[in-house]
Amino acid sequence: MPEQKRLSLAGIGCGSRTRTYMKLAMEQKKRYRIAAAADPVKQRTEAVRDFAPEEERDSVRLFKDAASLLAEPRLADVAIIGTQDDYHYAPCRKAMELGYHVLLEKPIAKTLKEALELRDTARLLKRRVAVCHVLRYTQFYRTLKKIIDSGEIGEVITFNANEGVGAWHFAHSFVRGHWGNSKTSTPMIVAKCCHDMDILYWLMGRRKCLSVASFGELTFFTKKTLSSPRPERCTEWTTPVGEDPWDARKYATDDECKRWLGMVYDRAQEATAEEICEWLKTSPWGRDYLQCDNDQPDHQVSIMRFEGGLTGTFTMTAFEQGRHIEVYGTKGKIRAGVFYKENGPGEITVTPHFGGKTRVVELEELAGGYQGHGGGDWGLIEALYDDMLTVPSPEDMTTSIEESAHSHVMAFATEHARLSGQVVDVADFERKVAEGILNY
Repeated sequence: MPEQKRLSLAGIGCGSRTRTYMKLAMEQKKRYRIAAAADPVKQRTEAVRDFAPEEERDSVRLFKDAASLLAEPRLADVAIIGTQDDYHYAPCRKAMELGYHVLLEKPIAKTLKEALELRDTARLLKRRVAVCHVLRYTQFYRTLKKIIDSGEIGEVITFNANEGVGAWHFAHSFVRGHWGNSKTSTPMIVAKCCHDMDILYWLMGRRKCLSVASFGELTFFTKKTLSSPRPERCTEWTTPVGEDPWDARKYATDDECKRWLGMVYDRAQEATAEEICEWLKTSPWGRDYLQCDNDQPDHQVSIMRFEGGLTGTFTMTAFEQGRHIEVYGTKGKIRAGVFYKENGPGEITVTPHFGGKTRVVELEELAGGYQGHGGGDWGLIEALYDDMLTVPSPEDMTTSIEESAHSHVMAFATEHARLSGQVVDVADFERKVAEGILNY
């Protein structure tokens, strides 16, 4: 019997997401091996190398940046691209040209035009590009999909979906952090919610979104909220630590806040409180959350119309924690998510319209557990092997760039609707972006 092929991986941008995927891949050593890693921070590439079995570590090639790795002939079967949003396009395109298949962190690119160009390049070169929409791999959403497709609630007519980003998470990532300013990253609805656009498109039977309206603003996380002047850095505040719930000094004193810090400060878990406070004095994460250069809305409500007459709403807010969804069909309704898990009989309930009891759906635990996006990280790596080696064509992959491109069109069209105050025709919007008439 021939030995099973091991899929070789090269990490480009070895932040928390790439390291997570590499670590999970090494839990399946018979299927994967690490070939190379590139990142300006040496400790990160070394961490990736050290995930490999000890006898293979010397063969893992380390590079100081993406350009150095991509200057070499192809070193692996798959390039995992986990660089910042504004540096997805160039390494992804170059990797495809060199012959790599790609696992690409979402969003596909900083702009929709670049995302569409990467989709077209993948088509032309016949490369397999999987986008890291990890929610599709979770037991929660796979169970929802199974219920909807079974016809138990009849034909789906409308839905309400919500993403609660979480108050601390929002301040960490979308005020102080990498995605606080849409000019240097991507709009909030893309950066955080292209996951949701993808999952809604998938749950609703891949019916394309036809038109969208959207409203949202930056209301709270702004200087206008300040009642009186105060230092621009929390490390200069004289109030007790934590008196203000968004006090950045909590990174040094609160275990949950320190967990978030670990995503941007490599020494977070080993550093002393004094060392963390010293780091915060010059770091973006030490800034007053009401005096940053952020421009992302902290709440946004969108109304969407899909093929077949289906409608839905989607709400993003900083001031809630977790996702929940209601799906209304001709025979019944589904209520699911964090809100219902905490306040109802279960995480997923199915209720018929005409008699019968509400059914509480139990979720089966994944082999890799529920850590990492509800088990989605594990599920993605579990599926990656077959997606790259055995699935008949790139279009048949679980989260191909072909499908992901539409969710990105939905997200950017939603942002255009918010900014313009208009109901946006999604297909017309995509055409105008592709032709350079609209700049997205």
